[in-house]
Amino acid sequence: MNKIAVVGAGISGLSMANYLEKHKIDYHIYERRKKEDLAGHGFLIPQEGMNYLYQIIDPGLLHKHGNFLKKYIQYSHTGKILAEKELDSVFAISRHQLIDLLSQNISSEKITYEETIISDDKQGRKVKLSDGTNIDGDIIIISDGSRSHIRKELFKDEKIRIVRESEVVNIIENKEIAESLENDFMKFHHEGGGLTFGILKLSEDTILWYSQFDNEKYRINECSADNLKKYMLEVFEEWHPLVPSIIKKSDYKNVHLWRVYELEKLNPFYKDNIVFIGDAAHPLIPFTSQGVTSALKDSFTLTKYLVEKDNTTEAFSKYEAERKPEIEVHINNGRTLLNQFLLPLDQQTENILPISYK
Repeated sequence: MNKIAVVGAGISGLSMANYLEKHKIDYHIYERRKKEDLAGHGFLIPQEGMNYLYQIIDPGLLHKHGNFLKKYIQYSHTGKILAEKELDSVFAISRHQLIDLLSQNISSEKITYEETIISDDKQGRKVKLSDGTNIDGDIIIISDGSRSHIRKELFKDEKIRIVRESEVVNIIENKEIAESLENDFMKFHHEGGGLTFGILKLSEDTILWYSQFDNEKYRINECSADNLKKYMLEVFEEWHPLVPSIIKKSDYKNVHLWRVYELEKLNPFYKDNIVFIGDAAHPLIPFTSQGVTSALKDSFTLTKYLVEKDNTTEAFSKYEAERKPEIEVHINNGRTLLNQFLLPLDQQTENILPISYK
């Protein structure tokens, strides 16, 4: 097996590295951020995603760093219960905890941080380090996120657009509030539509919260931590008391404003010796809650075919043929959920679970 270069040390890049480790395939990861640069947000992972994680992370260790959620409860913004649904082994975990767990099996010599990878020729078919050094890899796996600049270089006619939804995501460590919550996925909805506040209990003292905004109705013009806190307090002042209480008691040093993008049409998942996984291949809007699971399945599937097939092009082709149809289902489901989110509450379909299933 030829040496593999992995561009990006997020969930997809690190999960890819873990699967390569299992098969003793040589690789190196290049990450543009600092090692300690971890934004304060997290994930919902359905049972299918957990099954893939169990192959590369010890289940007992994984369970210690997150929390299984029992029910999804939909509320009005004043706290009236609108719908409830039992959840089947949906796991909540912070991004930094999952990154730490995925990094444990990767030796420090196999990751280079603060290194930007750039396109090497006009056709974008080769990549190199920012200082001009050629990448040491016969296969290049791109996992550098939804706005991948390498993908844009390879597929110059692609059209990426801003989705009519933005998110503010944060984590609060407050044992008193956490202990007052059940292990449920709670989501409050404004009756006018286009504004929600979600709460996920990660542990006995830690809560992940996020707010989804219709960014045409609610514009965040200046996104410093202080401004975000002030804006959130103004918008959610009259909501159920739990919501402004969490906003007030949160530390905003790692708050994250997520501007969501999607491709109008998926590109091919590979070109020549370059192959894309995770958000770099197929940005999924957050309503699907399938980002982590899809990244894990991409990594598992690509590794499987790299091991089984002697020909790289055949391996890439099999990977794309297996993964692309499912991704298109999630994209369509995500757009349906987005359209529901934008409607007034009384026009939304009742009890829509904010997780896309194939």
